[in-house]
Amino acid sequence: MIPMMTPRLATLVLAVTAFAAPAFAAKGDVEAGKQKSVACQACHGADGNSIDPMYPKLAGQYADYLAHSLHGYRDGTRNNAIMAGFAATLSDQDIADLAAYYSALPSSIDDLSRHLKAK
Repeated sequence: MIPMMTPRLATLVLAVTAFAAPAFAAKGDVEAGKQKSVACQACHGADGNSIDPMYPKLAGQYADYLAHSLHGYRDGTRNNAIMAGFAATLSDQDIADLAAYYSALPSSIDDLSRHLKAK
């Protein structure tokens, strides 16, 4: 007879699995991501800092955010016909590499710090 799992034990197993999942995710390679970014550069800029406000700046964004977004375009949970077409061809490793590359680049995204008065 197989013993039943208590709700508390089931919750613990689920929590441990959820927090351990990122440890098993593909590790991105910055140099490989640079090589794979050629198609991205047409819209997002050669350095990931798009000059057209229609296209987001990718440089300096969190790798997890970029990977999550690309997975969303690939699996259809994010809707953009252009990005879905590009993301459909990407493997999990491609996504990890692109995310690592763009997150390592310096960003031209401005924050509010320059608007704060010095004390």
